[in-house]
Amino acid sequence: MLLYIAFAVAFFFAMNIGASGTAAAMGPAYGSGALKKKTAMLLVAIAAFLGALSGGEVVRTIGSGIIPSTILTVEIVIIVLAAACLTLFIANLLGIPLSTSEVVVGSIVGAGIAFQSLYYHKLAWIVAFWVITPIIAFGISYLFGTFVLKMEKRWPELKGEGRWKKPLTILLITAGALEAYAAGMNNVANAVGPLVGAGLLDISLAVILGGLFVALGAFLLGGKVLETNGKRITDLTLLQGSSVSFTGGTLVIIASIFGLPVPLTQVTTSGIMGIGTARQGFMLWQKGIIKKILKVWVVSPLLSLVLSYGFIILFIQADYYTLLVLASLFLATLGVISLVKTIQQEKSTIHDQGGGI
Repeated sequence: MLLYIAFAVAFFFAMNIGASGTAAAMGPAYGSGALKKKTAMLLVAIAAFLGALSGGEVVRTIGSGIIPSTILTVEIVIIVLAAACLTLFIANLLGIPLSTSEVVVGSIVGAGIAFQSLYYHKLAWIVAFWVITPIIAFGISYLFGTFVLKMEKRWPELKGEGRWKKPLTILLITAGALEAYAAGMNNVANAVGPLVGAGLLDISLAVILGGLFVALGAFLLGGKVLETNGKRITDLTLLQGSSVSFTGGTLVIIASIFGLPVPLTQVTTSGIMGIGTARQGFMLWQKGIIKKILKVWVVSPLLSLVLSYGFIILFIQADYYTLLVLASLFLATLGVISLVKTIQQEKSTIHDQGGGI
């Protein structure tokens, strides 16, 4: 029974990965009117499936590169995936975009901490790439953006007008397909990696099944994400959108070759910020988006880590004393945050009334 639950959770997770992560890859192409919704979703599904077939190295890292595979029993696999899914569900309720790579790695680390067995060296490499890859994406996109802006200023038809519209549209679609391929290559491991680590599937079968469910999720459930992402990024011209997708897709593919799970969402966002900075200058950074992104990067893995650790302490080890400490720490943190907000409000009220000056 537990075996079926593990597979069900993993494949359901794969479908949600396809719906949220890979479907967003074709957002610029759809938003620009280059593709109809069904066509865009079908292209994403095909590209993501093909990418998943090449994601064996990342599957190996998720399955046995962060914690020993001996820890990953069927029960632990269910807990790891459930913690990751619950984190994403909470984030969806709050309207916060999270990276599936970050929440799965955080969940696995939580299991490793619970059993006091963790490959710190590999984890350090992964976290380092979480920091480095978005910075590189920003830098490359900023340089590309500066160059593209100069070209579009000199030749306005490069903005997608006249005889250049069709080739630029094809370029944008190709870039979106590359990004979807990269997403499938890197993210399929988040769903099936724990199954491989537990010995429930071999890598070759895992990437096929995981790829199928990622593709299915992209095609059946990715419509809303495609709509939202397409409308949000229509501010980019065809050439600018292509540069963002090519940059993000290429960086994620390189990371996947080395077996490193990286957050495509953050990489793409950093690319868009690079283009935006090239257009608007560093005034863009004053909009609070940097703080929001940093908070998401920190909260994503930590929340899934705590949930995974807590579930193992509760359901596997039955260590209620440690669980009580965790619950107390959580409540104390909420209390401190609430107290700080109350003090700030009181100071603000005093200042407004003139009593504090």
